[in-house]
Amino acid sequence: MDIDAAGGMATAGLVGAAIERPTGEAGEDHGTCTDCGAIAPGRFCSDCGQPTHIHRSLLHLGEEILHGVLHFDARVWRTLPLLAINPGRLTREWVQGRRTRYVSPLAIFLFTVFMMFFVLSFTSGLEHKAEHSLSQDIAETRASLQVRRDRLAQLKAGPRRPETAEDIADAERRVRNRERRLAQMEQALANGGLRPDGLRPGSWQARVRDQALSGGGVINVGHHGLNKAMNKKLLNPDLAVYKLQQATYKYSFLLIPLSIPFVALLFLWRRGFTLYDHGVFVLYSMTAMSILVMITGALAPLWDGFAILATFAFGLGVPVHMFAQLKGAYGLSWWSAGWRTALLLMFCVVILVLFAISVTVLGLSG
Repeated sequence: MDIDAAGGMATAGLVGAAIERPTGEAGEDHGTCTDCGAIAPGRFCSDCGQPTHIHRSLLHLGEEILHGVLHFDARVWRTLPLLAINPGRLTREWVQGRRTRYVSPLAIFLFTVFMMFFVLSFTSGLEHKAEHSLSQDIAETRASLQVRRDRLAQLKAGPRRPETAEDIADAERRVRNRERRLAQMEQALANGGLRPDGLRPGSWQARVRDQALSGGGVINVGHHGLNKAMNKKLLNPDLAVYKLQQATYKYSFLLIPLSIPFVALLFLWRRGFTLYDHGVFVLYSMTAMSILVMITGALAPLWDGFAILATFAFGLGVPVHMFAQLKGAYGLSWWSAGWRTALLLMFCVVILVLFAISVTVLGLSG
């Protein structure tokens, strides 16, 4: 169990509860607000909104914690169906002020995204299995090494051109790398299938570590200091992947400021829409995508053929959901919603690239 993911999910639930307005039973009223002192004949103060009945039992403290983590009372059953089948109406009604019946976009996004990473922490993970046995890998590597040696011999015996020296140096480097890899595999075979560093030859961890040690580097963000720090983290590939996973859900909120400007570009010449409206659209849309990823990640290990359904769900479901939300939320025609959906899908690629770069720098540079 990923304790960090569990803690993140609990924190998200508590944050979501904190930003929501109080609902449900508040206990018997006492007539005066204990916070601001105003006359409060009902169960909530009309000035500050605090419940007039104050609980001081240990049992109620446990109830508050449980309610904070699983906060989304009956409103979630009105929010989620609309988010799935009529996201445009949900977005439009929240923007227009009909809000007490639904979970707020920020609260449901916070809880869903952390819930998604919590679920994925149980079901995801890079496999350590290899497609071939170690002896087969050694045979393939020897054959590949012979090809590189033949290529090097041809370059040395061939005509001399200005670029020949550079080609020979490159060929010699490739031969040395292949010889080093073959030596590691042969030593691993003698040590029960593992290299001296404990990694299995041919695994993704071994390839990443070898690339980081080669001096060429795996990551290049255009800054020497950052490149050096991040490539150093890749000497321990499993730890690097863990740090990236943690950074992804810790900084998932960055998707909000990255996305809103691109949505605003779609309505740059249309009046009546504010950045708040676009923010509500982004939050509900990302919540729907997070739920889709969470369901896919939870069901994929149960059936190998589920990958086909997942591809269909993302390939068709995401554009259809975006189209429906754009059309309903902004009152667009079929044509206007269609071309905006196409542009928004392209914008999503840019947003994900920017987010991936940000997460990589934040996760591996520290």
